[in-house]
Amino acid sequence: MNEILIEQCNLLIDKTLPNIANISNLIALLYHEMKNINWLGFYICDEKNQECTLGPFQGKVACTRISYGKGVVGTCAKTQETQRIEDVHKFPGHIACDCTSNSEICIPIKKDDKLVAILDIDSFEFNNFSKEDLESLEKISELFSPLF
Repeated sequence: MNEILIEQCNLLIDKTLPNIANISNLIALLYHEMKNINWLGFYICDEKNQECTLGPFQGKVACTRISYGKGVVGTCAKTQETQRIEDVHKFPGHIACDCTSNSEICIPIKKDDKLVAILDIDSFEFNNFSKEDLESLEKISELFSPLF
């Protein structure tokens, strides 16, 4: 992943559109530009109920609710730290929405220091996400923050 994709994401945001339109377009761009991806989308965080609810995504049907602390998404929500998992089958409590997923990265999205969403990306390849990908996705996640 590179600076060009980050710039494409930045240019795609149209402040005259509803946020959901911008979020949906950004997800589609990432889904089609990233390599070896089989699912990409958001889970909306509800800190009061300690639950993540499915938001806009690209890919197969997904789990609709994930409790904080459960699976990679829930762990990301609970710790509020990026999770880069090389082999999801070795992750304790992994939630297998799609059995073809082998690696996953989840990035917390905060607005005004409050957790609002998780960017969740699955790959059918093991160890698909590099440290450079992580850094780029964290920058891209900052672009999403005002949209929630």
